[in-house]
Amino acid sequence: MGTDTVRAGSADESAERRREQRGWYFYDWACSVYSTSVLTVFLGPYLTSVAKNAADADGYVHPLGIPVRAGSFFAYSVSLSVIVAVLVMPLVGAAADRTGRKKPLLAAAAYTGAAATTAMFFLGGDRYLLGGVLLVVANAAQSVAAMLYNSYLPQIAPPDERDAVSSKGWAFGYAAGSLVLVVNLVLYTGHESFGLSEGTAVRICLASAGLWWGAFAVIPLRRLRDRRSVARAAKEPTAPGLRQLAATVRDMRRHPLTLAFLLAYLVYNDGIQTVISQASIYGSEELGLGQSTLIAAVLLVQVLAVAGALALGRLARTYGAKRTILGSLVAWAAVLGAGYFLPAGAPVWFFVLAAGIGLVLGGSQALSRSLFSHLVPPGKEAEYFSAYEMSDRGMSWLGPLLFGLTYQLTGSYRDAIISLVAFFVIGFVLLARVPVGRAISDAGNPVPERI
Repeated sequence: MGTDTVRAGSADESAERRREQRGWYFYDWACSVYSTSVLTVFLGPYLTSVAKNAADADGYVHPLGIPVRAGSFFAYSVSLSVIVAVLVMPLVGAAADRTGRKKPLLAAAAYTGAAATTAMFFLGGDRYLLGGVLLVVANAAQSVAAMLYNSYLPQIAPPDERDAVSSKGWAFGYAAGSLVLVVNLVLYTGHESFGLSEGTAVRICLASAGLWWGAFAVIPLRRLRDRRSVARAAKEPTAPGLRQLAATVRDMRRHPLTLAFLLAYLVYNDGIQTVISQASIYGSEELGLGQSTLIAAVLLVQVLAVAGALALGRLARTYGAKRTILGSLVAWAAVLGAGYFLPAGAPVWFFVLAAGIGLVLGGSQALSRSLFSHLVPPGKEAEYFSAYEMSDRGMSWLGPLLFGLTYQLTGSYRDAIISLVAFFVIGFVLLARVPVGRAISDAGNPVPERI
C-alpha cells in the first residue's frame, strides 16, 4: 500500500512537471515572433523610412534636440534598449529570487513588450520618435521577460531532462517564428491584392507580432508556478540597477568555473549574433542578392533551426551537452569558411549557407542555456540568468566591431566574414577548458550522468 502510494505520488509529480514544461515551451512560441518578424525583418527598414520622412534637408532628425542621422536612428534605439535592459534585468532578477514571485514579473514584462509591439501599428507618417520609444520599451521588456523565462528551466526540469526541455523550447520558438513570418510575407508581398499600401501591410505585420505574443503568453502564465526560494528566504535588500549588477558579479566570483563558462559563452555567442546580424549585409553587398532572396533565407534558417535544435538535443543525450556544443562550434567555423568561397549572384549556394546556419543555430543556443542552468546556485536562478541574458543580448558588440574594422581595412566583406571564425575558435578553447562536472558540483547541484 505504501509503495503504491509513493508510485502514485511520483506519477502525479511527473505529470505536473510535464504540464508545466509544456506551458514553458509556449512562452518561446509566444515571444519569438517579435525577434523574427519585428527585429529581424520589418522594423529596421520601416522605422528608418519613417525617420527619413521626418528628417530635415541634411538628413537629420532631432530627438530631444540631439541631431541624429535618420539612417542611424534604428541602431541607436536598439542600443538604448540594451542599456535599459542591462540596468533593469539585475534588479528584476534579484527581486524574483528574493520573493519567489517570478510569474507576476514575467507577466508584467511580457505584456509591456506585447503592448508596445502592438502599438507599432500607429507608426505612420513621420512618427519616428514614437517608433523609437516603442522599440526601446518592447526590446527591453523582451530581454527582462526572457531572463525570467530562462530562470524557470532549472526549476521545471531535473538535470537529466534539461537538455531536451531547453531544445524543445527553442524548437517551439523557431516554429512559431517561421509560421508567422510566412503569413506576414504573404501579406507584405501581396499587399496590393489585399487593397493595402506597403506601409499599412508592414504596420499590420508589426502589430500582429504583439497580438500573438500577448495571446500565447497566457498559456505559460497559467501553467507555470511560483516557488519560494529557501536559499533566499531572508529579506535581502535589492539595490538599484548598476549596484545590483555589481553585487551579482561579486557573488559569481565565488563560483569561478561558472564565470569561466559564461566567458566562453560570451565569446562564441558574440560570433553567433554577429553572423545573424551581418549575414544579410554579406548577401546583399558582397554576393549581390536581392531582398526577396534574403528574406527567404531568413525563413529557411528559422525552419531548419527547429530540426537543428531537436537533433542536437538528441545528440546531447549520447555525448553530453558540452561535447555537443563543442561540435556545433566546429560546424559554425566550417560554415563561415564555406561562406568565404560563395560565388556572387548565386542564391542557391547562399541558401545552402543559410541551411548550415539553421542546423547549428538552435541547438548551440538551446544547449548553452541548459548547460548554464546546471551551473547556477539554487535560489539564484533569475539573478544569474540576468547575467546570462546580458551576455546574450547586451555584450555582443565586439563581433560587429571586428566585422566593421576588417571591412574598413580590407574593403572585402569576404575577409570580414572569415574574421568571425576567431570567435568560434577562441570560444571552443575556453569551453573545452571548463571542467563542467566540477563546476556543477561547486554550484551545489547534482551532476548528471552525461554532461
